Amino acid sequence: MSSQDLQEFLEQNFAEWVQALDLTVTRAAADGVTLSMPITDKLARVGGIVSGQALAALADTSMVLAAIAFTGEKRPIATTDLHTQFLRPGVGSAIECHAEVVRAGRALIFARASMISADTGKAVATATATFFVP
Repeated sequence: MSSQDLQEFLEQNFAEWVQALDLTVTRAAADGVTLSMPITDKLARVGGIVSGQALAALADTSMVLAAIAFTGEKRPIATTDLHTQFLRPGVGSAIECHAEVVRAGRALIFARASMISADTGKAVATATATFFVP
C-alpha cells in the first residue's frame, strides 16, 4: 500500500477533527508508516507546546494506518486500548510519528508508535495500542 493510498484512506474515513490535524503520510510500507503533523497555533498550548490530545490522536491514527499497511486491506479497525507516554514538550515546526505492527492475530492487532520533533530529532512521546479487526 502506497503513501498516497493511505493518505486517501485517511481523508475519506477519519473524522473531520482528525483531518484538522493536517496529517501527511510520508512513508508507507508493510513494516511501518510515518506521518507528519505540523505544530500550528490551533494545536499548541501555552508556550507553543503541542497538546497531548493532538499527540495521542497522531499516534492512534498512525498505528491504524500501520495496521492497514501491514494487512494490505482497507477495512474498519477499532481502537480497544491506547497508552501514551509523554516524554518531553513537543515544540518546533512538526512532529513525526513512526508506527508499526508488533503482532497481528485474527481479531487483534498490537502496535507501537514513536513521536519525535522534526526539528531536533528528540523523542517527544511513545504509544502502544491494541486494535480490534471485525
